[in-house]
Parts: sequence; C-alpha cells; structure tokens
Amino acid sequence: MEGSDPSSFLDLWRDITLEPVTYERKSTLRNLLELFLYDLSEYEDEETDVNECGLYEYEYLDHYWTEPGRYAYFIRVRGRLGGFALIRQVRSEDGTFHIAMEEFFVMRRYRGKQVGQTAAHRLFQLFPGRWRIAEMRRDLSAQQFWRKIIARYTDGHYAEAEDPDWNGPIQEFWTIPITKESITGCPMQAENSPAWNEG
Repeated sequence: MEGSDPSSFLDLWRDITLEPVTYERKSTLRNLLELFLYDLSEYEDEETDVNECGLYEYEYLDHYWTEPGRYAYFIRVRGRLGGFALIRQVRSEDGTFHIAMEEFFVMRRYRGKQVGQTAAHRLFQLFPGRWRIAEMRRDLSAQQFWRKIIARYTDGHYAEAEDPDWNGPIQEFWTIPITKESITGCPMQAENSPAWNEG
C-alpha cells in the first residue's frame, strides 16, 4: 500500500529517534536481542547454539538495570521499533573511562537508509568522551559500517587498534557534547543525558 513503508522518504533527524528502555519494556528488548543474536551467529568464532527452548538468551540483559554505567535504547523509525543500542561506560586499568557500543542492531528493512548512522551519531553526542567500538574479525559488513560512519562523524579523525582480549579491529575516537540543536526530534534532551560515574 502506498505510504505504508515507514522507511520511505525519511527525515532522518525527525523520524529516527532514541528511546531509553525502561525495565517494563525489557521483554521487548529481549525479543529484539534474539533477532540480533541470530544475525550475529554466523560470525561467531565459537559455536553458537540456541537452548532447548529455541532461544539464544542474551546473558547480560538484566545488567542494564542492575549495573551502573549501562544504558539501553530503542531505535525508532517514525515511531516504530527499528532496532536497539546497548552502551556501557568502561573503566580501564589506568583509571580512565571510555564508552563502548556493546551491541547495536538495526532491523533489515531499515538498513541502507541511514537509520543506523543517524542513531549512532546521536548516541555519540549523548555520550561525549572517548569511544571504543569493536567488531568481530569475520564480520566484515560491521567493520565497513562502523569505519564509514565514524569517519563521517569525526572527519576521519579516529584510530584503529587491536586488543589481545578481542579478536577483531577496534576504532577509538572522541565525541563532542550534545547540543539542543542537534537533537531536534529526539525524545531524550541534553539534560537527561547520563551523568558519568567517576567513582
């Protein structure tokens, strides 16, 4: 039906929004995680199987409501669920902090329409500071995606590294604080951005 596709003729900054996931919506996030883990399973270095209930079951789900420094967001496209992002503030051994994109998922129907890029750039602004984004070695499409949108956001000012505890590339870069002008249409205002836990 004409006009039924919510991804057609998107106004990127008005139609693509971030919504913090409340505990009451945990089951919705759990369902989306199953789609994400299914997509990811073909790239896993170790064998990934569903359990006897036919589910992958993301083991860190509850941590997003019990651990400080973890944040979960739905990505919405014209009000409809289009994906999610899981963010974590990580303290390094030297006492410094960085922001990690723990998981990021855009549903297939919205890929290639700048939905992921718009959502990611908003998250970069919501969480100003040093970022590290890691991809699995075999997931070449994720590597291509993150290199492209990080380069666009930073004008190419990012570094790529390897970590002995991770099998794949890691991009490192800094982001700027959010401004009211940059979040037009986003339900989460600057004053609601998470405060860093330096303790």
